[in-house]
Amino acid sequence: MPVQQRLSFRSLLWLVVFTLPVNLLAETHKHVKHKHWTKKYDRYFKKNTKHYFGPGFDWHWFKAQGIAESRLNPKAKSRAGAIGIMQIMPRTYKEIIKKQPNLGRIEEPRWNIAAAIYYNRQLYKRWQKRQVPSDDRLEFTFASYNAGFTRVLKALKKARESQKLPPEEAKKWEKISPYTPPETRHYIRRIDSLMQVEASQGKSG
Repeated sequence: MPVQQRLSFRSLLWLVVFTLPVNLLAETHKHVKHKHWTKKYDRYFKKNTKHYFGPGFDWHWFKAQGIAESRLNPKAKSRAGAIGIMQIMPRTYKEIIKKQPNLGRIEEPRWNIAAAIYYNRQLYKRWQKRQVPSDDRLEFTFASYNAGFTRVLKALKKARESQKLPPEEAKKWEKISPYTPPETRHYIRRIDSLMQVEASQGKSG
């Protein structure tokens, strides 16, 4: 390979190896309210958060979830087949449609976001019934959205058994987190980092 070509290749490799991660890292530290993130879909996050969680709940949590899922890309599609901003699986959407028949096509951002927040609400209520503290309930909800309710429930049981914790002590995200998949732990950290300013103020308001 000629010297000039080798240099070009090395330059390109440097850009890929060093510049791209730096850009991604910079993006990771941009708060959910930063201008970097489009406000195009904010009205859908606001409307559906108010509808399913009440007016006092901070809708930015679900926008942060959308960023973690797809960087708010309505055309995103995962290898597993998850679709849209909130990366909903078609089979999950079909189940949601049975209870929310007014929803439209999964590819449309307004319905994709509405379905995801509705689904989050169902997961949230399941953890509420299991008396997970309100300060941890949203982490349990997002973890279930990412890994599945059953897998998080298994992590809860494993944490309780492995650490010999009282039932109530085990119902904290920091206690069960090590027993969830690495991808799920990263997912929760990503959402929390996007909400860093409000994170210390609780999950609502």
